[in-house]
Amino acid sequence: MAIRRAVVTGGAGFIGSNLCERLLVRGYEVLCLDSFLTGGPANVARLADIGPFHLVRRDVTEYVHVSGRVDLVLHLASPASPADYLRYPIETLKAGSLGTLRTLGLARERNARYVLASTSEVYGDPQVHPQPESYWGHVNPVGPRSVYDEAKRFAEALTFAYRDSHGMSTAVARVFNTFGPRMRPDDGRAVPTFVRRALAGAPLPVTGDGSQTRSLCYVDDTVEGIIRLAEHDAPGPVNIGGPRETSIRDLARLVIDLTGSASAIEFVPRPVDDPAVRRPDITLARTLLGWEPSVDVVQGLKWTIAWFEEAQRAADAGVTAT
Repeated sequence: MAIRRAVVTGGAGFIGSNLCERLLVRGYEVLCLDSFLTGGPANVARLADIGPFHLVRRDVTEYVHVSGRVDLVLHLASPASPADYLRYPIETLKAGSLGTLRTLGLARERNARYVLASTSEVYGDPQVHPQPESYWGHVNPVGPRSVYDEAKRFAEALTFAYRDSHGMSTAVARVFNTFGPRMRPDDGRAVPTFVRRALAGAPLPVTGDGSQTRSLCYVDDTVEGIIRLAEHDAPGPVNIGGPRETSIRDLARLVIDLTGSASAIEFVPRPVDDPAVRRPDITLARTLLGWEPSVDVVQGLKWTIAWFEEAQRAADAGVTAT
């Protein structure tokens, strides 16, 4: 039997690079497409040592051409942190619209299974808690976060339209707050910001009063959930995330404790449309995919902190950490 071949867009990013690595371990040939807008080649520098891995610098909003057979297309290309999508609003909207259109076209042309990495942000500032896949969301379509929220909502609609109109095998994974190795220290999300500043002994910026909640999921678990959905025939959407929520204030305190830092907490203004709560109902993932997170937040943070410390040592020595 021929080796299965997967195309991963945004494959040099945080989740994308971890996904590429897991696919290689599972015996796939992997073609990684990335524009390096927010990801970077350093994240995938050693993946060719694991298996047949190919890296191509490409903006999938412009065109997508892949030679040869394709069995699986996983579309992750998009700025994902608030700092990034607020910096690149047009690029974010194009990734969700044109990028989804072009990658769906590739999957249709090659009769490949297609998986869209959507986001919990499609639920907006939810009025239903926890959030099941049946919830339609509460999103401000013209607020600053809309460039990401609506891009992903459109991408989901387009994916289902291609499934219904062309009989394609497609799936939508709604990914919740993921953390772990290969996050950029400056990407603006809570975990890398807190870890970076705690290791430096700097104050940890907590927005508002810090009572807003997030549900964290270690990247290995997120990747496993995406792959299980990819290898299933279900269309989704399926929530992939940690079912236990924590407040941002408590997360900051936990990072300070785990790093042994003397950092203080500094309260700063809360961003516009920042969700008050976030927690997935993962009943569907459990029953359909047999999936739920296996790494608890404390252990995941310990591994993440260790990776950040090693990355800093490597940077100080002029070496790239992977």
